[in-house]
Amino acid sequence: MREETDKAVNQQVISVWVRDPRIQKNDFWHAYIDYEICLHTTSVCFTKKISSVRRRYSEFVWLRQKLQANSLLLVQLPELPPKNPFFSLNNAQQITERMKGLQKFLEQTLQSPLLLSDSCLHLFLQSQLSISKMEACATGRTHYSVAQAVQRCGLRRFHSEEELQKDLSMSCDSDSDSSECRDPELRIKDLAINKSQSTALLDLMGTQQEATLSSSCGST
Repeated sequence: MREETDKAVNQQVISVWVRDPRIQKNDFWHAYIDYEICLHTTSVCFTKKISSVRRRYSEFVWLRQKLQANSLLLVQLPELPPKNPFFSLNNAQQITERMKGLQKFLEQTLQSPLLLSDSCLHLFLQSQLSISKMEACATGRTHYSVAQAVQRCGLRRFHSEEELQKDLSMSCDSDSDSSECRDPELRIKDLAINKSQSTALLDLMGTQQEATLSSSCGST
C-alpha cells in the first residue's frame, strides 16, 4: 500500500510556463511588462488543473517574500532574476532572460511539498487578484475562500463594477518598470482581455481533458 501511494505521488505532474510578455501602459510615459503563467497539473494539491493568469515582476517579488516568511525559513527558496535598474521594455534579450528566470523560479518552487501548501502560491498562480486582495484572502479577511478565488478566476471574478473599482484602487504596486498606479479604465480593459484569454485557453484544452484531470482534484 505504501509503495502504491508513493508511486501515485511520483506520477503527479505540475507543468508551468511563463510566456507571452506584453507591455501594459499606465499612460503615455509609464508602462510595465506582465507575463502569462500557464499551469497544467494532475497534482491533488491544486483544485484547478488548468489555469492561465498574468503577473508582473513586482508580484513575483511579493510572492517570494511571502513564501519565505510563511515557510519560517525551513525552505531555501530559489532566486528570482535580479532587479535591473537599466531594464528596458525595448530590449528583447533582457525581457527573454527575465522571463526564463521567472519560469525557473516557479519550476523550482513547485518542487517543494511545503510550499505547495501555501495559499499565497495558489492565489498567485491561479487567480488574478491584486497583491492586497491575495494577502486579505490568504488571511481570511475576504468574503470568499482561497478555493473560491481560484475557481472564480477566468469566470466572473467580481460581483459588480464597484467591487472591481475598489480592488483596482487597492492594487497599486511598482517595480523597476513603473513607478505609478495604473489608470483604472485601462486596468478594466486589460482584465477583460485577460478574462477572454483564460477562457480561450480552457476552450483550447477542451472540456473533456479538464474533466479527466479533475477526477484527481484535491482541495487547496
